[in-house]
Amino acid sequence: MCAAPGTVQSADQGTPMVKLVTLVGLWYAGNTLYNVYNKTAANQLSAHWFLASAQLVVGILISAIMWGSGFRKAPNLSSQDIQKCIPIGLFACLAHCGTVLASAVGAVSFAQIVKACEPVFAAVVGLLVPPMDVKPMLAYMMLIPIVGGVGLACVKEGKGVDINVEAFLFASLANVSAALKGKLGSSVTKALKSDATKNMDAANVYGVMNIISFMCTVPFVLYNEGGTFQADWAEAVEKVGAQEIIKNILVSGFFFYFYNECAFAFTALVGSVTSSVLNTAKRVIIIVVSAVVFQEAMERNTVIGSAIAICGTFAYSLTSKAPAPKKKEA
Repeated sequence: MCAAPGTVQSADQGTPMVKLVTLVGLWYAGNTLYNVYNKTAANQLSAHWFLASAQLVVGILISAIMWGSGFRKAPNLSSQDIQKCIPIGLFACLAHCGTVLASAVGAVSFAQIVKACEPVFAAVVGLLVPPMDVKPMLAYMMLIPIVGGVGLACVKEGKGVDINVEAFLFASLANVSAALKGKLGSSVTKALKSDATKNMDAANVYGVMNIISFMCTVPFVLYNEGGTFQADWAEAVEKVGAQEIIKNILVSGFFFYFYNECAFAFTALVGSVTSSVLNTAKRVIIIVVSAVVFQEAMERNTVIGSAIAICGTFAYSLTSKAPAPKKKEA
């Protein structure tokens, strides 16, 4: 049985530790492989909005097979339920596209470093978007090393501040969108999960949001690449061949769906705090693997700044849910 969001369910409460460890391992492996295949596909095909959209299609096909075969109960949603999910799906779409585009136009490691700033955006959104979500003061203090670490990582020795502006903006778009998705989606998804007749467990919540996200990507693809896609595809096919491009799109799409489903399942079992901490830890693996696979330069300031930002994110995750101090009885 799943724990409520924000709580931790241990192996003693019904969830075997081996299951949690397996989910984390699959989550990390899937996320790392996704980033490798996503960057490979982005290097081959310059239609990056299309790439992000096509990856979501793979997830839709997986969900359709699960529901159609009866392996998983299909969601039972009303039109009103779907309407409530649309804003969440839109921000999920922008978070995904922003991440794909940031990694496509810049280094994967740089995109992950900027993505480490996500708690900063979440904190601001929590204060600006009602209902106000005020964190403990210690949590807000942890935002300082996050911002400082990312800033230090952008300082190149002998060159000063060196930022890939386009990649930074796309990664920031992903951060803002992820923060808004989390803010707007928590109450909606909690209500859907609580109604057993709707068949909305963690996996189906992700499956539904994936479908809505894809539908939201279509206008962006048509607007940004509708007039150039044919030429972009022809150029890519001439360089590496259609089979290679399609393979990397399909594999990256599969791992995107796979790691997200594992992450959703893990979060449902242990709560958002533990999941947030481990979500931060995965960035270390992705940064190291991408630096090796794609030979991305990792200067001293980049390493130190990344470490500071990621440690700050760890601390923020742990302190942001700290219980309020109990009032002393008179």
